[in-house]
Amino acid sequence: MTDVLPFRQVDVFGDGAFTGNPVAVVLDADDLSTEQMQRISVWTNLSECTFVTKPTEPAADYAVRIFSLSLELPFAGHPTLGTARAWLSAGGTPRDDGLVIQQCRAGLIPVRVDDAILAFAAPPRIRSGAVDPHLVEDVIAILGVDRARVVATEWLDNGPGWIGVLLDSAEKVLDLVPDASRHPGVWDIGVIGPAPDGTDHDFELRAFFTDGAGPLREDPVTGSLNAAAAQWLLDTGRVEAPYRAHQGTALGRRGRISIAQDDDGIWVGGRAEVVVDGTIRV
Repeated sequence: MTDVLPFRQVDVFGDGAFTGNPVAVVLDADDLSTEQMQRISVWTNLSECTFVTKPTEPAADYAVRIFSLSLELPFAGHPTLGTARAWLSAGGTPRDDGLVIQQCRAGLIPVRVDDAILAFAAPPRIRSGAVDPHLVEDVIAILGVDRARVVATEWLDNGPGWIGVLLDSAEKVLDLVPDASRHPGVWDIGVIGPAPDGTDHDFELRAFFTDGAGPLREDPVTGSLNAAAAQWLLDTGRVEAPYRAHQGTALGRRGRISIAQDDDGIWVGGRAEVVVDGTIRV
């Protein structure tokens, strides 16, 4: 018997139509098995696909499971905003006006709603601190960057296991042509550089990842990386909130990310727009 479920594809963090990072969202997915979810995620061929189910936590508006092409993730940023937008577009009504509470394997994630702009509260990192020096040297070799251009490195792991690399300029970030062919199994790499004065953003970011078997790929706009990077940059006094980040060299994307901070935490925000609205037969 075929189930017909609501389906959305959402463009997240874009600066105009079809310029952000897409995520596929399957709603009313309570009866799907883990195997079905992983197979659908692989079929969509997007960096992530999410599945909305009924929450088990009383404070949550919905629960979500997040899948990449190869594994299930406890948390991911642009899928969080995309899922919240899909749920709202399907008639979801949060308990608190203007605030959606998402349940995922990383816990309860608040998402603020301000018309087209959504913002999630950055979850705590599950790994932070210094990166092993030998691993740092591997990462520098993969990036092909002069060691003198590396200002600092840090674990930026809030689910996806990013190794953060702070370079001395946005120009160097944009010039990168990484090659991981001699370093199989490397961790995912997030690269950050300060933008020059006079630009409309403060930092340039790029995110390089692998599914463990294939070549290194570039993620166009990455909420999890921007969240963990904001925690690092703010905690070390390298920037003050609010600030804006740009990420979008992959396939001509133009991602815009806003970072704010208040007593409730660090908020990672951007546009989230439904661009495909229909059903999926499972």
